[in-house]
Amino acid sequence: MKHHSSEADARIMIDDLLRQAGWDPADKSQVLTEFQIGLPIAKVAESQAEYEAGPSRRTPDGDEIPTGRADYVLLDCRGRPLAIIEAKRSAIEPYTAKKQALPYARKIGSPFIFLTNGELIYFWDYGNDDARIVNSFFSRRDLERLVEMRATRQPLATIEIPEYYLRQGETRQVRPYQREAMQALDHAVELGKRRFLIELPTGTGKTDMICLYIKRLIQAGRAERILFLVDREQLANQALGTIQDILNQYSSYWLRPGMDRQEQQITVCLLQTMISRYMEFTSGYFDVVIADECHRSIYGAWQTALTHFDALHIGLTATPSAYIERNTFQFYQCKDSQPDFVFPIQQAFRDGYLVPYKFATGITVILAEGAEVNDETYDPAEFERKWTNEDTNRKMMEEFDRLAWENYKELAPGQSVGPGKTIVFAITKHHAARLAHYLNELHPELKGRYAEIITSDVANADDLIRKFKWEKYPQVAVSVGMLDTGFDCREVLHLVMCRRVRSPILYQQMRGRGTRTAPHIGKQKFVIYDFFGNHEYFNDSDTDIFSGAGRGHATGGIRKPPKSPGDLVELGLEDEWLYAVTYIEVGPEGERIDKREYITNWEKTVQSNAKDDPVLQKVRRGELLTEEEEKALAGRLNRPEMYFNEENLRRAYRQPGGNLIDFIRAALGSLKIKDREEELTENFQAWLVAKSLTPQQAQYLSLLKNRGIARGKIELEDLFQPPLSILNAAGLGVELFGEKGLKEIIQDMNESVFMKKVASPKEK
Repeated sequence: MKHHSSEADARIMIDDLLRQAGWDPADKSQVLTEFQIGLPIAKVAESQAEYEAGPSRRTPDGDEIPTGRADYVLLDCRGRPLAIIEAKRSAIEPYTAKKQALPYARKIGSPFIFLTNGELIYFWDYGNDDARIVNSFFSRRDLERLVEMRATRQPLATIEIPEYYLRQGETRQVRPYQREAMQALDHAVELGKRRFLIELPTGTGKTDMICLYIKRLIQAGRAERILFLVDREQLANQALGTIQDILNQYSSYWLRPGMDRQEQQITVCLLQTMISRYMEFTSGYFDVVIADECHRSIYGAWQTALTHFDALHIGLTATPSAYIERNTFQFYQCKDSQPDFVFPIQQAFRDGYLVPYKFATGITVILAEGAEVNDETYDPAEFERKWTNEDTNRKMMEEFDRLAWENYKELAPGQSVGPGKTIVFAITKHHAARLAHYLNELHPELKGRYAEIITSDVANADDLIRKFKWEKYPQVAVSVGMLDTGFDCREVLHLVMCRRVRSPILYQQMRGRGTRTAPHIGKQKFVIYDFFGNHEYFNDSDTDIFSGAGRGHATGGIRKPPKSPGDLVELGLEDEWLYAVTYIEVGPEGERIDKREYITNWEKTVQSNAKDDPVLQKVRRGELLTEEEEKALAGRLNRPEMYFNEENLRRAYRQPGGNLIDFIRAALGSLKIKDREEELTENFQAWLVAKSLTPQQAQYLSLLKNRGIARGKIELEDLFQPPLSILNAAGLGVELFGEKGLKEIIQDMNESVFMKKVASPKEK
């Protein structure tokens, strides 16, 4: 089947892609076209005029005959070649032009080469690596930065790993496993590995370690711009705080939704924000991309925010490898489903880098067995979801408070105020409000300061978190979701589980809130008050630590252990039941409001306020906001009447990846919703970049992609039917991947790109 697209068509697309990367193809001080190799750059205009006046230099198929001319030459600000671009028509795999382009680049002293047909772009740093697929051309500043770094680069071995570093005003020692992780990273970088996965348990200093490593990369001339991606605001706050503490000599900021981009060295950003803004950056903008809790980031559209950047990718996770989904290992190019560096949690406890724990259980009869009232049975699993019982909640708080005051000095002799910092994990916002109320009733002398609710609907949540971490009161933080993962307070002595947990990852994350060491208060142990028997479900004990690898022991044979890790795919959602209900909870008291009513009120509020609010008017015009404007706008919208905030809006719209500015634009009718084909094409490109494929394999899968977009998924039978059968798609696929490999890659493509779960033979 003949492809009629010509090289001229490809060049129209290439010119547009160059403009998107900040180049002006019409400006000869930036871009030269049809450049005669060997001719001085100053004579390019004369040469080009002669060339254009000459006879046709194309084959009957429309391809250009090699003439010793570079299709494009990109120049630096001093007029020197930075990169050549070899253009091919869309039917030709651009990787095949390597041999033609390399002599051109060497002859004119261009350090880089781009190979493209207008659809696929390869970037080739031919002095260091093979050509690889990228999402966009690099800007002039990107390429100049790469040239500069290559001139000043030092071997990482010459940069000493420090023995100590300053953190929060105190001197901390670099731990042996942190040193080993950095040395492993050094080795990988020197060998040219561009993706790296690190597994360190919660509380062992992942962020500290990676900040120290960023400093090494910058000092060695290996990096200038860093992107630090997280998926929760609390994690962004903590990451920025750590960066500005350890890396205070380098500029850094938090890129928020709708906020103007700043040209600083380190950018902290929510993954949800970057998904809608990554196209504002070229693929070469960042030198290093760090993804915190990366096991939650390698899914469908989420992947685009990672794969867009041609950078050194470092994934951080506290999740045991048994529970990390295979796409994560594939993205980070890990063999045999093993992270590049692992420090086991059992070793961390044995070596004293994590504080051990013990359980204080006291499950009530109602929580264990449910209840029967007027011949109606109340399932304990539905507690605080379909029914409640005041006495049960009071008993839990009274039992915790009594035991905590009895043993806090034993846990941490240096803790001056009782009972020590405590996190209570509640089921709903309304539940959290009542638990905090009961605790404050137990200590009336503190006038409501003993326990505080910390949820997204509390207007001063950040201030309350700061007080909890640094001041005497509150001693107890009662929360839903906000403090389950990523929250760092070393002084925590008590964790109170007032909710049922069945996710092994979430259980370990919640437990990890207490494992951090705190020598300044002599912290020796912490207590978990597990009123829902979660640790029994996971077979966890203080002597046989549950780590997700099936090492727990059965307790009396009452509860079955969780499914084997290989059968689980952790989606990283906050609560598995959250999106199934028709209401959301708003406000400190957790009032239930129908989602449709909430969205209607949101749209009316935004539309009416947009008439007089200058910041909303800026959003309507598509203008970016300053950091102060974005914060002030979020505060005005999150007022007590309706509690319009990002978390509630995500739940109401059922869009866990949405951000505040997107929801405002949707309410104003100015948000361009991507159509299905655009979204699937982006998903495919991200998935393709994440794979380690040959150019022939990538081109073959691009062929299948179009069939998948048309049909919604790809089935093996499609390969034997027109139009794919005409191209011998089945035979070619087996040749490229093998029979088993072809089936696996199609299944992976369906699940990762088209979000279609393909039934296994057993399921069929």
